Amino acid sequence: MNDKTLEIDAVERNIQPESKQFEAAHPIDLPATPSSQDSSSTYQWYVVIICMVAYILSFVDRQILSLMIEPIKADLMLSDTQFSLLQGLAFSLFYAFMGVPIAALADKKSRIKIISIGIAFWSLATAACGLSKNFIQMFLARLSVGAGEAALSPAFYSIVADLFPKEKLGRALGVYAIGAFIGSGLAFLIGGYVIGLLKEVDFVVLPLIGELKTWQLTFFLVGLPGVLLALVMILTVREPSRKGVKVGQDGEVVKASFKNSVAFIKLHKKTFFCHFIGFSFYTMMLYSLLGWAPAYYMRHFGLDASQTGYVLGCIILVANTAGALFCGWLIDFFSKRGYSDAAIRAGALGCAALIIPSVLFTQVDNLYLSFALIFVAMFFSTFPIPASAAATQMLTPNQLRAQVSAKFLLISNLIALGVGTTAVALITDNYFENTLMVGNSISIVNAVAGVIGVFLLYKGCRYYRDSIQHEKLN
Repeated sequence: MNDKTLEIDAVERNIQPESKQFEAAHPIDLPATPSSQDSSSTYQWYVVIICMVAYILSFVDRQILSLMIEPIKADLMLSDTQFSLLQGLAFSLFYAFMGVPIAALADKKSRIKIISIGIAFWSLATAACGLSKNFIQMFLARLSVGAGEAALSPAFYSIVADLFPKEKLGRALGVYAIGAFIGSGLAFLIGGYVIGLLKEVDFVVLPLIGELKTWQLTFFLVGLPGVLLALVMILTVREPSRKGVKVGQDGEVVKASFKNSVAFIKLHKKTFFCHFIGFSFYTMMLYSLLGWAPAYYMRHFGLDASQTGYVLGCIILVANTAGALFCGWLIDFFSKRGYSDAAIRAGALGCAALIIPSVLFTQVDNLYLSFALIFVAMFFSTFPIPASAAATQMLTPNQLRAQVSAKFLLISNLIALGVGTTAVALITDNYFENTLMVGNSISIVNAVAGVIGVFLLYKGCRYYRDSIQHEKLN
């Protein structure tokens, strides 16, 4: 390899000719000179924290809907199945599909700018949910929320792998992942507070907008702060140097392209099949809990929206946050002890531990026992976010990381969020034909998804070890 190739700037690498023999390509760390900001531990964690705050807002914006199920259904005249489409398919459709082209840009252009634009877009789209007058308007607004949020995770996963060594990657991803659960917890707490505060108020009047119901006002309150965060990010975070770029035998950098990302996945097809599908079914259990637990407690135990929001919000803030951090620690623990399949291994263990509590919490008649079981379930339900991300970043070369991550999120969200949440509603509406039976629907979905997830992740550990070894040898 000549000196000229080694001096290629990170921004220019993506325009080089692609290798003719992709399978023979091997990863190296080009001797880029990182800026002082890149090498500062404090700055590295600042980037993680600000992206975690963005992740918090994204989950507040997507999750607030589930707590307001009853007033939204009443005002927009929706069935459980229609509501599940707003909660799952409407969001996941654009979240999944827009992630692929956005990730292609993230592998070539400024990831920080892409994330900042995405934050502003989904925040405005969340506020637009509060203007919805019917199912179609709400569906389109939720599509836009998903499109904006698609910019965050693939780009962040690519950035964090440039900021941290592999033995610290699990903790960094664990800290980022807690944003999902702080966001979900805050969604329930904020929603419960606003609903309780305004329960005697039929509507409020805003200048230029007019009359709004309580649930519509809630969307404005949780959506607009994201615009300020987008400004903070664009002004304070710089694009990090790209590391671990893949080059071919001829010394030329493999082009960041859709074709090459697909070729890399095909090269490790058994690994990625178990990874993508296994973590998708694992994540399905998480979304069935987040999406339908509020409805279960309100319908089965007679709690109101405020009570449900406060209790579930506290459970999620404690159990899910602790679970995400524990998973990150567990990945690093396995990595330091020489397990090349550390992330997949942690995921398989978490999925196995989740099955029993996620099925049983709807099958007990004691409210406090149900809360105890869902606490345990929420703890283990967090593992797929840091574990799936770490597994992808440890195996994939730099210029393909965002695109491979986006393809995983495409499949995961269509299966977990699109199919999973809707499956609960379909079983309730069409099999039980009784909305009070939503708890049994949750148990059925979680039992099936859990068994499939454990089986595929267990099988995937061996395939993942083989893939890591292949990349080291080539």
